Amino acid sequence: MAAPLIAPSILSADFARLGEEVRAIDEAGADWIHIDVMDGHFVPNITIGPGVVKALRPHSAKPFDVHLMVAPVDVYLEAFASAGADIITVHPEAGPHIHRTVQAIHTLGKKAGIALNPATPAKTLDYLIDEIDLVLVMSVNPGFGGQSFIASQMRKIEAIRKMIDKTGRTIQLEVDGGVDTTTARQCCDAGADVLVAGTASFKGGAACYSANIAALKGFD
Repeated sequence: MAAPLIAPSILSADFARLGEEVRAIDEAGADWIHIDVMDGHFVPNITIGPGVVKALRPHSAKPFDVHLMVAPVDVYLEAFASAGADIITVHPEAGPHIHRTVQAIHTLGKKAGIALNPATPAKTLDYLIDEIDLVLVMSVNPGFGGQSFIASQMRKIEAIRKMIDKTGRTIQLEVDGGVDTTTARQCCDAGADVLVAGTASFKGGAACYSANIAALKGFD
């Protein structure tokens, strides 16, 4: 089994030192920088907007993996693309025409991802899988960091892995929520190849970031 890509979620970083935190987690071995955008409407929390993404962009050359938990989502795609997002992931429930949203992301020159909430079935991807670059399985209900992994999502990860393999395309399967060294192994066994980890990446402060990421990659 290849080691997974690790995408630390800056939701768990020190927001008073966000630029420094992004540099530190990058230097510690992060593969991507995961940026959770919440609007207080689609999910019960408010985080950051495109201005913060733009301010963080000079602090890392790693891919910015931007997860938009906002509705309506279409009106914000261009702003986040211009701010420096490399991957833009959206929820099917966040707009009336998700296929058109995916097309719009590609037109902006970015990779397009689809995020599935815990109660959103894998079959939602049936008519999208050939168009997208990434599937994000939410293993907690989105809105807050530090939640426990919802075990039923393992079956969904397995089902989506089979869907992806049938396409013959390179589509990354990402998991977000309650990822630690135990659930990281389980997710990868089920077919995930990208792990979003907030608490598990940022715990202990900058001196621990390298060890935290190494543990998630090696399931120590």
